[in-house]
Amino acid sequence: MNNHQNFPMNKPDLKHHIEINNRAIGPGQPTYIIAEISANHHQDFDRAVELIHLAHRSGADAVKLQTYTADTLTLDSDQPHFRIDQGTVWDGARLYDLYKQAYTPWEWQPELLKIANQFGMDLFSSPFDATAVDFLETMNVPAYKIASFEIIDVPLLRKVAATGKPVIVSTGMATIDEIEQAVDVLRTNGCDQIALLKCTSAYPSPIDSMNLSTIADLKFRFQIPIGLSDHTLASQAPVVSVCLGATIIEKHLTISRDEKGPDSSFSLEPSEFAQMVDSVREAEKTLGSVHYGPTESDKNNRAFRRSLFAVRDIKAGEKFTADNVRSIRPGQGLEPIHIDQVLQSNATESIPRGTPLNWRHVA
Repeated sequence: MNNHQNFPMNKPDLKHHIEINNRAIGPGQPTYIIAEISANHHQDFDRAVELIHLAHRSGADAVKLQTYTADTLTLDSDQPHFRIDQGTVWDGARLYDLYKQAYTPWEWQPELLKIANQFGMDLFSSPFDATAVDFLETMNVPAYKIASFEIIDVPLLRKVAATGKPVIVSTGMATIDEIEQAVDVLRTNGCDQIALLKCTSAYPSPIDSMNLSTIADLKFRFQIPIGLSDHTLASQAPVVSVCLGATIIEKHLTISRDEKGPDSSFSLEPSEFAQMVDSVREAEKTLGSVHYGPTESDKNNRAFRRSLFAVRDIKAGEKFTADNVRSIRPGQGLEPIHIDQVLQSNATESIPRGTPLNWRHVA
């Protein structure tokens, strides 16, 4: 499925782009749409494969996984600070139990990569510690994603940067200083292809918390590809983001929100994801490129612009006046800018009412 065959492809300025599997991502290129599978496989390999099929059918360019285990993320502890009670969809759960339920078995991931590639899609992952990076390197993933909660994990950023692969970073709750720190750590440790995603780390995200104007500011500050990691349950935020300059959209995909799981409540179902992709592609078409003058679709309507006409019968030698010449539709006569010159002239011949003026009429 070629989702951007009608998008005007401009030659990329690689300074402001990243490349994943030889595909340029950034300004002037089709929006790169990532389907985040996360925990929506519900520990069933066949469901993970089905999600990849659905991502392809829905128009995604890439599939993203998460690579961790409960033990690499937290401790198996009953102490109060290891229990979730911050007003989230996961309240009441222990961190360890949540991550044990949500993780994607590592032995699946090489096979899922092959399946995604068979559909012409990229597959990469968010690693959460050094062992995950080492594992993903054995798979030769084409890129890395840093989750919003990990943007401050400097050792992880250094490890990922050292691979030399493109890195996409969700900014989430990060301050501008923390974002600058992350970009600096990546650059100074060998990564020269960085993209940032505006992200609201609420699950699901209320529309009025999105602050999408930040996209334009990030684009101005960093001069690198900017996108959106979106946890709303609609298409408005991705479409608005593309209109503000976003070139990457990441969205969670689930088979059904009725299947209860850690991420189901803020994921799109396949038909919704496909509708979101279609809306983004339509937004791309409306943006087009900088253009002045008639387009191919409206050039015929130039005939209905105003021009100078004889609005009364005019005799040869008669002076042109505001009573016998006017600017009216259609546009077959002299352009209205010439009215002053015409009104200072006389008719070279008899001109019937309704005649578009031509320079041969003007003495």
